[in-house]
Amino acid sequence: MATATVELRREFHENLAKLTYRPSKYADVAFAWGEGLLEKAKGPRAWQTKILSLIQEKLSVSATRHQPIRIAIASGHGIGKSSLIGMILNWAMSTCDDCKAVVTANTGTQLATKTVPRVEEWFKQSVTKFLWDMKATSITSKEQGHERLWRVDYIPWSENNTEAFAGLHNKGKRIVLVFDEASGISDKIWETVEGALTDEGTEIIWLAFGNPTQNTGRFRECFGKFKHRWETFQIDSRQVEGTNKAEIDKWIEDYGEDSDFVRVRVRGEFPRAGSTQFIGSDVVAACRKYRAQGYESLPKILSVDVARFGDDQTVIGIRQGRRARILGKYRGKDTQWTAEQTVAFIRQEVPDAVVIDGDGLGAGVVDALQHRGYKSFEFHGGATPLDVAAYYNKRAECWGLMRDWLVAGAQIPDESELADDLCGPEYGFSGKQQLQLERKEDMKKRGLASPDCGDMLAMTFAVKVAPKPKQQAPPPRMGTWG
Repeated sequence: MATATVELRREFHENLAKLTYRPSKYADVAFAWGEGLLEKAKGPRAWQTKILSLIQEKLSVSATRHQPIRIAIASGHGIGKSSLIGMILNWAMSTCDDCKAVVTANTGTQLATKTVPRVEEWFKQSVTKFLWDMKATSITSKEQGHERLWRVDYIPWSENNTEAFAGLHNKGKRIVLVFDEASGISDKIWETVEGALTDEGTEIIWLAFGNPTQNTGRFRECFGKFKHRWETFQIDSRQVEGTNKAEIDKWIEDYGEDSDFVRVRVRGEFPRAGSTQFIGSDVVAACRKYRAQGYESLPKILSVDVARFGDDQTVIGIRQGRRARILGKYRGKDTQWTAEQTVAFIRQEVPDAVVIDGDGLGAGVVDALQHRGYKSFEFHGGATPLDVAAYYNKRAECWGLMRDWLVAGAQIPDESELADDLCGPEYGFSGKQQLQLERKEDMKKRGLASPDCGDMLAMTFAVKVAPKPKQQAPPPRMGTWG
């Protein structure tokens, strides 16, 4: 009998080992779907499966296994984020010996009354529930001698006590860090964690969840200037199975579809910058659905916004009449490469004018194009505008002309990055009552990315190109007489 028990235990652990890098498969088989608390569920929700599959993809490849996996999820209410936290933690602990995990939340109350109970529910519903000792502030392994090494700790954060987050080390094994309601967690904690997750040969998974309640701070920056470091998801509660659609409809009726309340609590979008937002979200949303007509014979203007800093990107695009397109986005490329790529697009699109951001590194692109025999207009955002009474500088003027173009109806790419760029900048007025656009540096301080896509499109308004003259039809050929 004892031998049979040992064999069963060995087989059980061997099966767990097969799921070490397969969290999606683990979630399918480790929980009693259709029974008890999961009576109405057939398996993880679609968006949860997407996150589990992403982790599985990163861990299954040796080249990415030991690179930190950073996932940020901004969502509306009721999508099941706490359930996903429970599933991921249970998988991580059950399939890796001496795994360490830390969970924190925006407040101690949120952590103790909402996050912790939901995590415990998933551990109790798991096939591995007999492996764990569940306490008020932790979940630890029952295996003798591993209680201090194999554990989940619930830790309220404090700006005056960051040591608990500075000691996140588990070299050669696995670390999972969870931020619940991440918008409310201090930047100091984010910065401490960022500096601590440096162990080589270690599986590191950092998950940040929450309603996007604040338009500044490190959670917002996951979707802004640090978005190239994070896998980001914005999830609308209306598109998730099992959410309370009737209650959501009431919110929309009471507050309005595009109110900040609905943006944050339903759509998983960050609130507006406020009344100083230069281009309205409703205008951009309409242009993402707009379909231009009759633009084919109008002049093409190609523009290049050249990256200045490590977090920025070079963007190349084109506008023709009431239609705009993005041709390419690139990071980490030098000016020579950018010039060659620009030449390739010039040959492909045959534009009537080319505008290059001539500030900073852009001057090198201008020079390289000129050396190749290609003419371009060198754009300087601080230059004097044509309408000096209305605009503080050339950049503000181009953004103003672009705003007028968008308000009148225009077709832009249906993508969130361009939409965020267009809606991001705030504005004010100079002492001479000239419209003054928020600087990129100030946007970054607010946690927003440099609006590279928006600047690319705005620069197409820096030049005026006359429509091509219509070719006159030749006179009719006369037949011979006689």
